[in-house]
Amino acid sequence: MNHAIAWFAENRVAANLLMVVILTAGIISLSQIKLEVFPEFSSDIITVSVAYLGAPPEEVEEGVCVRIEEAIQDLEGIKKISSTASEGVGSVTVEVQSGYDSRRLLDDVKSRVDGISTFPAETEKPIIQELVVRSQVINVAISGQTDEKSLKAIAERVRDEIADLPEVSQVELAAARPYEISIEVSEDALRRYGLTFDEVAQAVRRSSFDLPGGTVKTSSGEISLRTKGQAYKGGEFENLILRSFEDGTRLRLGDVANVIDGFAETDQTARFNGDPAMLVQVFRVGDENALDLANAVKEYVAEAGIHIPQGIHLTTWQDDSLILKDRLSLLLRNGRTGFVLVFLSLALFLRFRLAWWVVAGMIMSFFGAFWMMPYFGISINLLSLFAFILVLGIVVDDAIVIGENIYSHLERGTKGLQAAIQGTQEVAVPVTFAILTTIAAFSPLLSITGNMGKFLKVIPIIVIATLAFSLIESLFILPAHLSHLKFNRDKNKAGKNNWLKNLQDKFAERMDYFVKNHYRKILDLALKWRYTSITIGLGTLVLTMALVGGGWIKFVFFPDVEADNVVAFVTLPEGTPATVTAQAVRRIEKSALELKEELRNGKNDAIQHILASIGEQPFRARQRRISGPQSVSRGNIGEVNLQLASPEVRTITSRELARRWRKLVGQIPDVEELSFSSSLFSPGEAINIQLAGANYDELQLASEELQARITQYPGVFDVMDSYRSGKQEIKLKIRPAAEALGLTLADLARQVRQAFYGEEAQRIQRGRNDIRVMVRYPSEQRKSLGDLENMRIRLPGGVEVPFSTAAEMVQGRGFSSISRTDRKRTINITGDVDISIANANEIVEDIVANVLPPLLSKYRSISYSFEGEQSEQKEAMSGLVGGFGFALLFIFILLAIPFRSYSQPLIVMSAIPFGLVGAIWGHIVMGMDLTFLSMFGIVALTGVVVNDSLVMVDFINRARKAGHPLHEAIRESGVARFRPIILTSLTTFLGLTPLLLEKSLQAQFLIPMATSLAFGVVFATLITLILVPTLYFILEDSKAVVSKLLRRISEPAAAEG
Repeated sequence: MNHAIAWFAENRVAANLLMVVILTAGIISLSQIKLEVFPEFSSDIITVSVAYLGAPPEEVEEGVCVRIEEAIQDLEGIKKISSTASEGVGSVTVEVQSGYDSRRLLDDVKSRVDGISTFPAETEKPIIQELVVRSQVINVAISGQTDEKSLKAIAERVRDEIADLPEVSQVELAAARPYEISIEVSEDALRRYGLTFDEVAQAVRRSSFDLPGGTVKTSSGEISLRTKGQAYKGGEFENLILRSFEDGTRLRLGDVANVIDGFAETDQTARFNGDPAMLVQVFRVGDENALDLANAVKEYVAEAGIHIPQGIHLTTWQDDSLILKDRLSLLLRNGRTGFVLVFLSLALFLRFRLAWWVVAGMIMSFFGAFWMMPYFGISINLLSLFAFILVLGIVVDDAIVIGENIYSHLERGTKGLQAAIQGTQEVAVPVTFAILTTIAAFSPLLSITGNMGKFLKVIPIIVIATLAFSLIESLFILPAHLSHLKFNRDKNKAGKNNWLKNLQDKFAERMDYFVKNHYRKILDLALKWRYTSITIGLGTLVLTMALVGGGWIKFVFFPDVEADNVVAFVTLPEGTPATVTAQAVRRIEKSALELKEELRNGKNDAIQHILASIGEQPFRARQRRISGPQSVSRGNIGEVNLQLASPEVRTITSRELARRWRKLVGQIPDVEELSFSSSLFSPGEAINIQLAGANYDELQLASEELQARITQYPGVFDVMDSYRSGKQEIKLKIRPAAEALGLTLADLARQVRQAFYGEEAQRIQRGRNDIRVMVRYPSEQRKSLGDLENMRIRLPGGVEVPFSTAAEMVQGRGFSSISRTDRKRTINITGDVDISIANANEIVEDIVANVLPPLLSKYRSISYSFEGEQSEQKEAMSGLVGGFGFALLFIFILLAIPFRSYSQPLIVMSAIPFGLVGAIWGHIVMGMDLTFLSMFGIVALTGVVVNDSLVMVDFINRARKAGHPLHEAIRESGVARFRPIILTSLTTFLGLTPLLLEKSLQAQFLIPMATSLAFGVVFATLITLILVPTLYFILEDSKAVVSKLLRRISEPAAAEG
């Protein structure tokens, strides 16, 4: 290494070319890095979805979910199998074990599911895919007072025109009912013409189709043959022939049926700012730039408004590019301020030219990290920018140590080139190992599993890459740039006008005075009373740990992230008509309008837009990263979504706004769920306990008891479970008399399904729309039990009998949906916690200790597990703790190698627990709870705090080798290292200071990690300057005592010999 350092210092061209290569590569890569709010990550989840239209959840569970579970349960690589049986669809979710090839497991699951031959005949083809986490960038709301058909036609036109934009690849139409052609045949018409639903459906299939007939190869060329009769519109279906008679007359479909070319009978509707609305959702895929995409859509909206019919409005909605811009500008502003503070501190401590080259090295290190980002699949996002701010003050540490040491050689009279070579070589080993220990400290953050690990891994990758390039720059590029520095010994030559140099000289004199007249005395005193000093240090450590252990400092896994949307979710009992749900949604919407007026502040409204949805909950689906086929819309659910002004404009947090909205809404009668979401990112519910067992009745009883106990905890709200009673249902049984007449249960079930759900006669493609053609009773004949009793059942001979003659009815109530985990039925009990009143971890600990044991002893067949936030916390913390232990071992090894000692690394590592003390007291000073990001910062802190201690111990060893007495070597090494130690700590702290002082709502969730690192470094600096020299002295005392004991033991033995 020494030869390489000398070669680059002497060959400035090579050093400059190396710098240019790194800068150029970084600039090129920077143009290729995508922009997004949060980093994308693979879900490691495989979904299997099977539509079983019209089937209740119990039949879906038995016919779909259980069969899939049993087929795939023994496959290698499966971590957990979850399934949900809802009305009309069954979905099975497979979580892939960490490290297993998800594509391989996907192929295995496909093979097994394709091999299932016992699915009910009415099910559709299974859709098997790896869950795709798509990034939705912006929506366009099309709203206005017009009919549904016209609104959808305009929405489709907008969708197609946006899809044609060169910046856009993927768009979807949402909040719009699918088209459907309904052929409605009344019971009277069936009886009048002696028809059956089977005959009507078969007539449609026979008459409405296109079929190629091959070619006729004539001498003049080939002629294609085609049969063309496919009907596409309602009027064309009306002209289809049902029957032809001998007299030439025909019975057309329009003569016996009412053909409605309209929409499927789903309950989904939406209102945007009070008007009927549909949404066009625009997604970013691949490496598309979110800002470019959003700008293109906004330009289109501005221009298209001219051509849209009067009364129709196009409005951009849920524009994530605004969130991205706000967060990026916030962090860039903090980064710029931190950069300036770091440069000013360097300029104050070092010569301006030296400070400039140190800062230039920092910039080069950042460009080196930019170079590496595409190779690791990292984008420019909230967390990657935070990582650059985090490393802002750390990255200059090695350059400071080398630059300051070179300058010390210049002060002693060494020539420029020789000072650069000798100064770098002298500290090259400790600097290299210092960087390696910092990298080792950040490496455990890569070992965190689960979604949290995937979410946060950006930070250590950025930091490690930046530090690696910083080491290259400080060893091979910086010495070449500093080799032409000259030391001016005549201070008078600076002149009166060189105010900066005069300021530096005065500051250096004051610092030298402080070091020689104050710090030296304090260190002498600490070394004299070294055992008292270490006792005081240990007492501080014990006291701090007692504060944490005693609950004075709370731990919150993941704080709320300030959101630009606050959303209310409402669920009524299954089977509730959509009209009743609409009333509940209107009440929530009205409360939102009241809140909007209450918060109105001049021109800036805290609430900008309101989207109300009935029959679906689109924000919840997006929040849970749902993609692919889902259950059909349900009339008993709804959602109201408020888009807020930027956090920079409003004065109220999203959480406080949600609290006030909840109060205005009050209690809604008969509501099963009314909850509010106000966080941009959430790892899950604060309390989520999953009960599993075979007996659903026991699960319900246990769930009710557990909910009652959880509700009693102060600060807990929105307590509910996942169980929802289903619609009232009628189970049909065939009568023996009907069986005697040749009717089978299958005939009975098919005819009832045809009449009330419908028979899918065919499916047609009309433009971009896949349209079902359904044959059924008219809607007015499907609204009461009397219509079922008036139905006629057709026997094999064509005889009609009343429904009551053929079947008997048993009334009951089914399930809304059935959840299963690892082949057992489950119910999840969830709740949220107000962190200003209570702590979720303490509540969960009490539930485990005092609530669950008696509950499980009462219901012995039930087991429990924690899901949501607690599951993520357990998985993330176990990975962090395991990785931290490995990092400590690796740091010890890295320190033991250059020191060639087993004991001295322990002296250096003694700064680690005291760094933890600083981090905890930093949270107390800032008035914050500890969070998972705080733990993230504490783990990262371990590598940073040992750097100064490492160089300090290395200098003491050098002084002792030079023949200085122990006390003098320790004292003078402390004096010599005071300036660089203070400077490295100051740059780290100042680099993070703008973020620590940031009052913006957007940055609050990032501050705990910055607090851990900044305050930990400051406190560890005091430890490095006082306790590390003290511990070194104590270690030598211990060695002396052991040597004396060994001599005393060996001397009598030698005398006897």
